[in-house]
Amino acid sequence: MKTAKDLISGQELAVVSRNQTVLEAAKLMAEKRIGAVPVVEESRVVGIFSERDIMTRVVAKNLNPQNTLVEQVMTKDLIVGSPEEEIEQIMKRMQAGNIRHLPIVSGETLIGILSLRDLLQADLDEKGEEIKIMTANIHYIPPTFES
Repeated sequence: MKTAKDLISGQELAVVSRNQTVLEAAKLMAEKRIGAVPVVEESRVVGIFSERDIMTRVVAKNLNPQNTLVEQVMTKDLIVGSPEEEIEQIMKRMQAGNIRHLPIVSGETLIGILSLRDLLQADLDEKGEEIKIMTANIHYIPPTFES
């Protein structure tokens, strides 16, 4: 079974700081085509800012994204994962926490982020490989030996 480390390997990590504006963060998210960005202080994750935060904490409250800081509206109660965790464990943690993005940390250092989409794709890939193996076994015709 694959681990978080397998999935974040080679990942380009986009992050924001707590003193950036919501508009700056939203532009980065749109440019990178991502649904959330970790909020970091040095290399330590201090929050996460997502599309859901934009909708519920900015738009719905009629705040101006040009002068609202990420720190004011980010999610601060974080659920994080470790690089050694297997995909199945991570999926369960995300489901239990009702979250779609999981920062991956080593100690206190942010090393990546996984989305539900990343996990579903990895799960589909793994199941696809299993199907190929099963299909090959079903279609296998052992050699016959005549005496």
